[in-house]
Amino acid sequence: MKLPIIAYGDSILRKKASDISKDYPRLNQLIVDMYETMYNAHGVGLAAPQIGLSVRLFVIDATPFAEDDEKLKNFRKVFINAKILKEAGEKWDFNEGCLSIPEIREDISRNQTITIFYVDENWKEYTETYSGLAARIIQHEYDHIEGKLFTDRLGPLRKAMLKSRLEAISKGLVKVDYKMKFPAQKKGR
Repeated sequence: MKLPIIAYGDSILRKKASDISKDYPRLNQLIVDMYETMYNAHGVGLAAPQIGLSVRLFVIDATPFAEDDEKLKNFRKVFINAKILKEAGEKWDFNEGCLSIPEIREDISRNQTITIFYVDENWKEYTETYSGLAARIIQHEYDHIEGKLFTDRLGPLRKAMLKSRLEAISKGLVKVDYKMKFPAQKKGR
């Protein structure tokens, strides 16, 4: 089922998400729905807070970047209760966007390499190291479960320049081809 994506300005995007347990209700269906929602919106990652759930869960499918990085062919993963253990390597800029912040893309500086602990949908534990685009996509989604957005990584001048566009998104004054839920809509109900 395609779920609405929560827009910039909603307080759930600013909360640090909670760990979940093996018996989290309908977890397998939630994962299926998150992938369907992400693919429908043409994204490469989606975190639970972006669909209104403040839990430490995100999904990634970096296959669209396989042309740039062969290792990303079939790079499709579920991350539950993730914790970044280490960030290393030089920082590098890459143009990022976010399904919760449509029509805004910015160059964001992130570390080249990360080491992350997580469990998958079968509750198997992993501690893995990723570099390049894989690390970047994971870091972007990880920020969501930490209550951060990619715009938080911008300098004060650039943030000020985007302020009116961000406010417009929070009011629903943006056109997207996927379902969204805007903070103004929530208050009216």
